[in-house]
Amino acid sequence: MREYLVVFGVSLGVTYLLASIARMLAQHFGAVAKVRDRDVHAVPTPYFGGPAMLGGLVAAYLTATHLPFLSRAEDAVFGDARAVIVGGAVICLVGVVDDLFELDALSKFAGQVLAGVVVVALGLQFVYLPLYGNVLGLDQVQASIFTVILIVGTANAVNFVDGLDGLAAGMVAIGAVAFFVYAFVLAVENGETRAIAAALLTAALAGACIGILPHNFFPARMFIGDSGSMLIGFTLACSSISLTGQFPATNLSEGIGGAQASFLPSLLPIVLPVAMLLVPFADLALAVVRRTRAGRSPFSPDKMHIHHRLLEIGHSHRNAVLVMYAVAGLVAFGTVVVSLFSGWPSILGFVVLALLTAGFVFLLPRWRPVPPR
Repeated sequence: MREYLVVFGVSLGVTYLLASIARMLAQHFGAVAKVRDRDVHAVPTPYFGGPAMLGGLVAAYLTATHLPFLSRAEDAVFGDARAVIVGGAVICLVGVVDDLFELDALSKFAGQVLAGVVVVALGLQFVYLPLYGNVLGLDQVQASIFTVILIVGTANAVNFVDGLDGLAAGMVAIGAVAFFVYAFVLAVENGETRAIAAALLTAALAGACIGILPHNFFPARMFIGDSGSMLIGFTLACSSISLTGQFPATNLSEGIGGAQASFLPSLLPIVLPVAMLLVPFADLALAVVRRTRAGRSPFSPDKMHIHHRLLEIGHSHRNAVLVMYAVAGLVAFGTVVVSLFSGWPSILGFVVLALLTAGFVFLLPRWRPVPPR
């Protein structure tokens, strides 16, 4: 655990430091978000948060290769992490080009697919497809297709939700921490080595996301841009894919203490990325339906995302982001708890958290402090 904290800290620190350099480079090269009708920021803001976070991930990976315990890990751990770094560099580069020149949707999609193919070519892919009560073996073509679909879907979901200062980075940080807890507890309970690629990647990802937040939280001094949103979505998806390759299906199907949990844990490598990003995935689906019904392209921008609706019902910019954080935390950690633990206490706890989150969403805008007399 201590070495994972080191990985987290290195990623956080390097990302924070590189963000200042990246911001200056973005201003120099004109990679600046102009103010448009559908935007909520009032002044032009530089991009390039993605390269800073990529630098944090690379630094975390290099640090892990020299730590006493993690450095002795099998090549499967660092092989998967290396594949994510290379694929992440590809998708980050696509995002940088988009931040500079505003690529069309098809070109950006092709870049996301290319990053997924690179990861598959380097050996990171689904080994099997966990199903409820069963496991489906995959051949090379099927494994590659499912891997690329999850990567592209998650990258786009995070990209879609990146509409408020600090929103995407904070939500993915919450998801990464939840996934780290799941992967680490799973290793401990099944007597497996604690050196696993999923834990390494999510620790580094959480550090990178938190490291960018001082620059990106409201009022943002820089945006992570498409280079950052696609990178962190890509890394989160790859973490879940890596987990299926390093744990047997029988281990994934057991909860705490080897007992069958209330929600089959073998589904978690697929369900967890979706659950963590339930809000952006739902936002993505609603946006596609909404735009298609209006006769527009599914990728055409508008100002009707969930975070825009929160602003409309009375939340401030900062409160809207915190509400989305609360929902992300509820779904991510709630899914992990219900999946690993059995019995009614876990269900009751999840329901209580859900009610508190709903109250926070709908009652906070109506609450006004009483002014002092």
